Amino acid sequence: MFLTLNLLKGISGKQWIGKYRRPRQITWQMKRNMLKNLEREAENEYWISRPYMTKEQEYSHAAERRARNWLKIKETKFANFPEHKHITDHLSHLRITKTWSS
Repeated sequence: MFLTLNLLKGISGKQWIGKYRRPRQITWQMKRNMLKNLEREAENEYWISRPYMTKEQEYSHAAERRARNWLKIKETKFANFPEHKHITDHLSHLRITKTWSS
């Protein structure tokens, strides 16, 4: 059935998409680009496999810098913080008319 369909009718519908699509021709540019990508991947794997620091050096190597950054962030947050207000400041208007005689 499939052989007669291909011989008589060809590829039905859109020829580049679908289950029965036309196979794409592989060009020399495609091969070249694939080789370049594979070489780039191999180089990346090479550099990733060799660490810059040992495990002992890497352990908590940025603790001081992170602590400094955290203090800086905390200081900037507290700089925008409003001043403390006491409850007497909020409720002082309630005692304006209060006297001993009333």
